[in-house]
Amino acid sequence: MTDQGGSHQLDAKGLQCPLPVLRARKALKSVPAGGTLTVEATDPSAPKDFAAFCEATGNRLVASTEEGGVYRFVIERAA
Repeated sequence: MTDQGGSHQLDAKGLQCPLPVLRARKALKSVPAGGTLTVEATDPSAPKDFAAFCEATGNRLVASTEEGGVYRFVIERAA
């Protein structure tokens, strides 16, 4: 789940709402404050779900992209 650069990765492809967000919430617990978690998901509702999740939890959505039906979110963990 951690690459050599220290950023954390989560593969949530194939999971439907609310599982990608729930797994991201759990994975963020192992990310240090200021660290990032990159999540890949295929659920079409993921962009709005992750935006709402970050707003509700105080974490920062650094990037949100889509390519070939795969959404990629970079979340920076709040202090």
